[in-house]
This record gives sequence, C-alpha cells and structure tokens, in this order.
Amino acid sequence: MNVPSEAAPKKRQGRPLVALVGNPNTGKSTLFNRLTGLRQHIANYPGITVEKKSGLLREGGIEMDLLDLPGCYSLTAVSNDERVVMDVLGGRRGLQKPDLLVFVLDATNLKRNLLLVSQCAELGIPALIALNQCDAAKRNGIRIDVDLLEKRLGVPVVETIATRGNGLGELKQAIVSALDAPSALPKIHWPDCITQGCGLLRAGFQGAGSSDLTQAEALRVLFDSDSVFTCGVSDKACVKRLLDTAHREIRESGLNPGSAEAVIHYRHLESLLDGVVEASGPIARSHDSIDALLLNRVWGTLIFLGVMYVVFQSLYSWAGPLMDLIDAGTSATQDMIRPLLSATPALQSLLCDGIIAGVGGVLIFLPQILILFFFIALLEDTGYMARAAFLVDKLFSWCGLNGRSFVPLLSSYACAIPGVMATRTLSDPKARLTTILMAPFMSCSARLPVYILLIGTFIEPLYGPLVAGAVLFAMHFVGLALALPLAWVLNRFFLKIKTQPFILEMPDYRVPTLRNIFHRMWERGREFVLRAGTVILAFSILIWSLLYFPRDPGVKEKATQSFLAEAALNHSPGDIQSALENPESDISSALAHHIDSVYIEQSYLGRFGKAVQPVFDPAGFDWKITVGVLSSFPAREVIIATMGIIYNLGADVDEGSDDLRSVLQKEKWTSGPREGQPVYTLPVVLGIMVFFALCMQCGATVAIIARELNWRWAAFSFFGMTALAWLSAVLIYQISKLW
Repeated sequence: MNVPSEAAPKKRQGRPLVALVGNPNTGKSTLFNRLTGLRQHIANYPGITVEKKSGLLREGGIEMDLLDLPGCYSLTAVSNDERVVMDVLGGRRGLQKPDLLVFVLDATNLKRNLLLVSQCAELGIPALIALNQCDAAKRNGIRIDVDLLEKRLGVPVVETIATRGNGLGELKQAIVSALDAPSALPKIHWPDCITQGCGLLRAGFQGAGSSDLTQAEALRVLFDSDSVFTCGVSDKACVKRLLDTAHREIRESGLNPGSAEAVIHYRHLESLLDGVVEASGPIARSHDSIDALLLNRVWGTLIFLGVMYVVFQSLYSWAGPLMDLIDAGTSATQDMIRPLLSATPALQSLLCDGIIAGVGGVLIFLPQILILFFFIALLEDTGYMARAAFLVDKLFSWCGLNGRSFVPLLSSYACAIPGVMATRTLSDPKARLTTILMAPFMSCSARLPVYILLIGTFIEPLYGPLVAGAVLFAMHFVGLALALPLAWVLNRFFLKIKTQPFILEMPDYRVPTLRNIFHRMWERGREFVLRAGTVILAFSILIWSLLYFPRDPGVKEKATQSFLAEAALNHSPGDIQSALENPESDISSALAHHIDSVYIEQSYLGRFGKAVQPVFDPAGFDWKITVGVLSSFPAREVIIATMGIIYNLGADVDEGSDDLRSVLQKEKWTSGPREGQPVYTLPVVLGIMVFFALCMQCGATVAIIARELNWRWAAFSFFGMTALAWLSAVLIYQISKLW
C-alpha cells in the first residue's frame, strides 16, 4: 500500500516536471531517449557547463516535461554534475523542483543503486522505480521479488529493459498514475545523535541569518561540509563550529562522522532487501574474463591502439568523401547563384562568398562530428570506453589530466570541434576545461594543406622525400609536445588541481543498440548546427566583409590600366581586345585575378595586414603572408585560396598547384633592407608551419569553446595560442639568422 507523500506537489499551471535520477551506467539516458524520441532540448544549466537534457513525454493525452539528470552515485556533491542534481532536487538557483522522481536502477546491482534512492527519500518528493536491465539480472542468476520490493519501498516499481523498449508502456502509465496519486519513499529512522546534530545545524543557520535549512538539507550539511547548502554562507567559521559540535556528539555515540551516513543507509537497505533479492550462486560479471585480455598491459594496449587507429582513420577516410561532397555542393550552389546576381556585385559576393560559403563552412564539419560520436556512442554502449580510459590514464596523469582525456585529444587530430564536444564524457570540470584548452593544439586535418604546400615547395626539392615525410610527421606532434607541459603548468599554478586517484567503474559489456547510437549522432549534429553553426556563420560573414570592403571603383580602374599596360609589352592591342571580349581567355582570367588581388590589398583586412606586418616582420613574414594569416581566421585552409588571389592565380588553387608553388619559390622582397632577397627562406617556411601548428586560426573552434565554456576562455585560448605561435615563429627565424 502506498503512503501519501508529506510533500505532495501543488497543482501547477504548466506541464508537470518528471526527473530521471540514477547512477551512471544504469541505462538512464537510453530510457530518456526512448521516452522522448526526438522531442528533446539540450542546453546548459545557468552559469555552468553541465549539460541539461529535457524532453517532452506524452501519455494518454497528458504532456509532461522529462528531465534527464546527470548520473551520480550519492548526494555527496563533489563534481558539478552532482551539484546540479542537488540544486534541481532542492529547487535551488531558480530551478524548478520536480513533481516526480523516476529512479532508474540497475537490477544487477540493486543494493548500491538504492543508496541514492534512500538518500533522496529525505527530500519527500513523490517517486517511482524503473528497475532496468532485468534481462542482465536474469542471466546472472539474480531473482528479484518485485512485488515485495514495491511493498517495502512504498512506491511503484516497474521492470524495464531500455535497450529493447520493454516496459515503456507500463512505465508511462505508472508516471501518470504517480502524478495523480503521489507516494513517497520510506525515510530512515536516524539515531538520536544524528537528529540532534541536524537540529543544531538548523538552529545555527537560522540564528546566523542564513536561509533556513530543511531536515534533508541539514543532513547533507552534516555529512558533507562542502555541501551546496553551505556555498552561499558567508560565515564559514560559524558553520565549522556547528559541525565540530555535531560531529563530536556523533563520535561520542560510537559512530564515525565520515562513514556514519553510508553505514546507517546500508543497514537500512539490508533489512529492506531481505528476501527481495536472491542469487542462484556467485554472481559472475560478464566482463571478468574479457578484461583479462583488454586490460593486459601488452595485449590490451595493442588492442586499444588498433581501436583508436580505426577511429582516427575513419575520421579521415570516411569523412573525406562526405566533406568533398559538401564542398562540391557549396561550390555548385555558388556557381548557380553568381550569374543571377551579376548586376549587383556586392550582393553577389555577400551571398556567394559570405553566406553560402559560411553555411558550407558549418556543414563541412558535420561528417567528422557524426562519425566521431558514432564511435563514442558505440564504445560507451559496449563498455569499452571505460577500459580505454583506464589504459591510458598513466600517460596523462602527470600533467593533471586523466584517461578520459585521450579520446577528445586524439579526435582533435581530425578536427578540434568534435574533440572539444567529446570532452562532455569527462566528469571532472577542471580536467574537462584543461582538455578543451589543449584540444586545439592537436594538428587537425585543416593544417595539412599548409604543411603539404610548404614542404612540397621548399623542403622536398632540396632534401628529398624522406626528409619531407619526416618533417610532415614531426609537424603533427609540435602541438602535442607543447600542450602536455602547458597542461601541467595550467593545473600546477592556476587551476591547482589536487592529485586524486582515478576511480572508474567497469560496466558490463553489452551489445550496443543502433537506435541509441544514431540518436546520439543526431543529437550532437543538430546541436552543432543550431548552436555553434550560427556563430561560425557570423564569423564567416564578418571576415568576408573585411576582405570585400571598401569597394572603391577607382581601384578597379587603376588595376585594369596597370594590367593592360603590362600586357601590352607582350601582346598586340588587337590580341588584347579580342581576348578581353572572351571571358574564358587567359588574359581575361588573369585580369580578373589581378583585380581580385588588388581589392584584397586595398580591403580593410589587407590594410590591417600591412599595418601589423611590422609585428610579424621579426618572423620574416611579408605583408602578403600576414594578410594570408589574418584572412585564414575562419578556417586555416583558407590561406591557400587567399594566397592564390594575392599572387594573381585565382581562388581555385590548392596545395598541389604547380603555379602557386612556382610563384612562392620566385617571390622576393620588393623594399626594405631585404630587397631582392627570397621571401620564403627555410627558416620562414618552418616558422609559418609552426605558426599554423600552434595558432588558433579557426573561428569554428573558438565558437565551440565559447559554447562549451564561455567567451572569456575562448578569448584566452585564441590570444594565448596566437601569442605562443608568434613567439615560436620569431624564435625559429631569429635563431636561424645566428647560424
């Protein structure tokens, strides 16, 4: 028989709020996806980077808001995820308190899962139980008397198998019934010393002028001195005195204040589960025998490297054709639109070179993001992700990171955007922050065209393919070689992360569900397009405007006159005139490229490039290189097209263009003390490559960092990496002059 809740919710005007609560690896997110489908919304909780997943649940004509709370093992709030759970359950920080809690429990580990349930009972919020993974419990010889468990808990218990969708109809009906006739979990009968300690804290907080504590909040403060309920208290000394007094009384009663809560809760759970759970024999976890291989220092490492190679290679090979297809679609759309707007050049350029190019710059990242999250979801669903984190933990622990940082950093070699998004698997907020800041240092695929152009033009002709290959290989590790020491400095002197043991639960191996995997892919892809994509598009339009304006007609006339004067030295007036009448002729194309080059030189960005060229002069960069660097902010590979325009070759050149390579080899200084000397010497070439290896020349990455953290950290990352890249390029050039 269900017991009426002491805190039955008041009737709300809007939809009731139902929250899913549970430990990690219980199938809570899978159940959430099954219940809401695509009717989901993802955001961040106010002021923090913890993800908030909410969705719409419909049953019997009733609509409910369903909230998927972060997984946690107890109410002892250590991480931001756990603090969010406490804030939501307590209705703090302006968050709506749930009308109903649905506890998602792992049937194979019922006792441990019920600790969180027992703690939440003190809150008095109506609840019901979703007993998930019942199929795994049966395979392990575990029998659960559901009727007896329901009677003992005083709330409905529904058996579910989230991966298959079993029990969803019954769960939906139980949620509706529980909202109509709420029932509460049984509370623990606490020893007198605990009750008195809570009373002392409640009176002390009230006397100090702080907000009144409920009994449940006082318990949290008593057992967790860093509880979220003490964060806003200004008189920390008063709180410490109250806790010292309460803890002394607990010790005098023969209990340890540090372990009293767990001991009392587990005693309560033992009596509650007596006769409820029966095992036919010793429970053999499904991962024991497989872990002997996968966690082996030799074989496990080799298997791990093989798995990561497949993931890494897939981001290159699988995404490549799709990215080329999107790029081709963008170009085809531009070619289709250009003739229609030839009468309005400014509008034509805005639409084609600004908006369409910007949209293409957003969509082109989608294949890598979708493929990455396909593998992340696959590895997490199978249970292998936890093993991978365990294997590589020692490689990162010295600099303040842990094993979970490996996959985001590795995936950043393909693209930093999905790498940054992949840090959401990190529970430690400081480790996540450090990993996000280090991800752009990994040499992403967008840097590759720059390496290939410069190495193929200046290094391979002089030193041969073996040296060229070695340089290309080394360039991929320049960022990593600096990122890890920088992570150590950041953690050691700024974030000051205390060294903590890397505790990780090894979940059972499971067969992944395609529905869940593709749902994760859809979820992340949609979020990227809607959130980061809008910022990336704005950056693209901003850079276009700086490259396009001011569009003085006199610049075109002067550029045309100078071009025709030079062409007259090698061609007759008749040949020039007939060539100009044919838009496809070499002279017409060369004239168009020359005009584009002059316009870039006279643009706001071109003028700015010339103005700041003295800043880059210590690195040996001329104004053309400087403009190329500045114009490549939206995406690094843009420098290839920009250099093609600057050198009168057009924007359709690529890193393998013989014409572009020939022009770069012949380029000389036209003024100053280096007049007549080659611009692209070996130190300058190495400096450019190192600059691109370390600089944050990616508006999309800046946008996604701002999305995941905030704009202050995004600005810190951008300016910090730019300064480091500049300093490295200057050191390479200046030191080489001493030889």
